[in-house]
Amino acid sequence: MSIQLTLNNGGVPVKIYTTDIDSDSMTQLNKMSQLQFIHSHIAVMPDVHVGKGATVGSVIPTKNAIIPAAVGVDIGCGMNALRLSLKSSQLPDNLSALRNAIERKVPVGFEMHKQIRAKASTLTPLEKRLNVIITKHPGLKRMLRHFDITWAKQLGTLGGGNHFIELCLDENQDVWIMLHSGSRGLGNAIGTYFIERAKKEAQHRFGHVPDKDLSYFAQGSESFNDYVEAVEWAQEYAYENRREMMRLILEAIRPLLPSFQMTKEAINCHHNYVQKEHHFGEDVFVTRKGAIRAGLDEYGIIPGSMGAKSFIVKGKGNPDSLCSCSHGAGRKMSRSKAKNLFSQQDLIAQTQGIECRKDKGVVDEIPSAYKDIDEVMRNQTDLIEVVHTLKQVMCIKG
Repeated sequence: MSIQLTLNNGGVPVKIYTTDIDSDSMTQLNKMSQLQFIHSHIAVMPDVHVGKGATVGSVIPTKNAIIPAAVGVDIGCGMNALRLSLKSSQLPDNLSALRNAIERKVPVGFEMHKQIRAKASTLTPLEKRLNVIITKHPGLKRMLRHFDITWAKQLGTLGGGNHFIELCLDENQDVWIMLHSGSRGLGNAIGTYFIERAKKEAQHRFGHVPDKDLSYFAQGSESFNDYVEAVEWAQEYAYENRREMMRLILEAIRPLLPSFQMTKEAINCHHNYVQKEHHFGEDVFVTRKGAIRAGLDEYGIIPGSMGAKSFIVKGKGNPDSLCSCSHGAGRKMSRSKAKNLFSQQDLIAQTQGIECRKDKGVVDEIPSAYKDIDEVMRNQTDLIEVVHTLKQVMCIKG
């Protein structure tokens, strides 16, 4: 489908690819549209919902400025998916041993590796650039306990919340590994540090800011340059974190499965990030907060909720969406509301047939807390083409 709603309230237009949008999100989007440095328009994906700082599912092109809170604190959060040369018939009937093997290799929740697992060829370039950032901003060190080793021990770890590792089957009964994670504790520290710095600086180059959470750094300022340097580091760290996790997962499952190869269909993409792009005649900074890039023939991953379908997609390069699409199903209720509304028995019923946690600790991730992924996909047929449809058979959450 094409754009279903357009907001025109005195700022730039806000083009929305769904009618399923709550009033709080509308308020946030209206405030964002008033910012004088927004270029062309804001595009809003069909998984839209209210977020901290800025609306999740929004694509925000800015000229000569970046809003740290729009990028958020899980900088570089995104997806990694890999198809294996295995069929569903080659999987064991009971997947608990596979799940246990992965959980032994990949720390989840607040856990981290006891020893640094990542290779020096990955760590050394990251460490050199990180030292430059920390020299400029020693306050970052105080935000993470045992800073010097924590960031390295967290490389190749999952985290908590809606981060996950899944074993999936596609329409051809091929086996896929799919995971969702970001830049862990250090990415959170970088995001929090610079969001607070932007609020304190309260720059006025572009006039009134309707909400403190929309505080920005103006291009050319020292803070802007420092933020770009730090956010690019966190995005690269998130990318490497997913790649290291995938390596550990493959290492964990090889002894338990028939011999297999990885196929060429491997995707690693961010959905909380900022980067320079060219849109509507201008070079701009595009912030995707809960959205993935869907340039022409560009591959991406759109996961459903735990127990729902997920999709490998190919972008159509739609200019009105700023070459973007949704990053998932999108929450339709808060975590606290989900915990109050649903029970452990509801979770067991909705995840029937899936090897996963079914305890009270993950009730907030119950499928009913999310929008209908099929409806989300119907609302973005102008933006992407579905290449593979995946169904989870095992899910690991922190």
